[in-house]
Amino acid sequence: MARYTEAVCRLCRRENQKLFLKGDRCYSAKCPVVKRATAPGMHAKSRRKASEYGLQLREKQKCKRIYGVLEGQFRKYYEQADRMKGITGDNMLSLLERRLDNVIFRMGIGSSRSQARQLVTHGHFTVNGKNVNIASYSVKAGDVIAVKETKRDNKYFAEIKQMKVGAMPKWLEFNPETLEGKILALPTREDIDITIKEHMIVELYSK
Repeated sequence: MARYTEAVCRLCRRENQKLFLKGDRCYSAKCPVVKRATAPGMHAKSRRKASEYGLQLREKQKCKRIYGVLEGQFRKYYEQADRMKGITGDNMLSLLERRLDNVIFRMGIGSSRSQARQLVTHGHFTVNGKNVNIASYSVKAGDVIAVKETKRDNKYFAEIKQMKVGAMPKWLEFNPETLEGKILALPTREDIDITIKEHMIVELYSK
């Protein structure tokens, strides 16, 4: 499967904002967005003012990079959202939020979405008691996500048991002592804290 293998901090610098792709490093003074607040490349300082299309493209690229999906996957999410009732942009973000790797990240089990994706693909979780190792698996309201019984003595999860539950989206709950979480409801636009102008993505794909 195709995936991005270059330095992810370049992606944050290109979007000129923190996308929180590196976990704890993003909150430290070592973050390249803090140290070098310019786009990567030798011509970064001489870039022209972006056109309407350029601004729409940047919003799409930013959203793709936050959730760690490639163009083919991202377009499928848009097409699925367009077929659903309601506002297409809101539907698209809700579908992205419902990815299993994102849910694991939101619960605080993974420090970044990429780490959460790795934990999922390595087969550490069950959904409603069934093994799931597909990062793009779409959760539903009422689903129970848990760390496998055979994985709970792992050093990483032993540390998770000791952690304090921080701020969490209201559509999720997680109990670190039992290493289980539940989808209380489907996420709405108000529940999603990323700064994305989703209407610009819809306008780009609608052309």
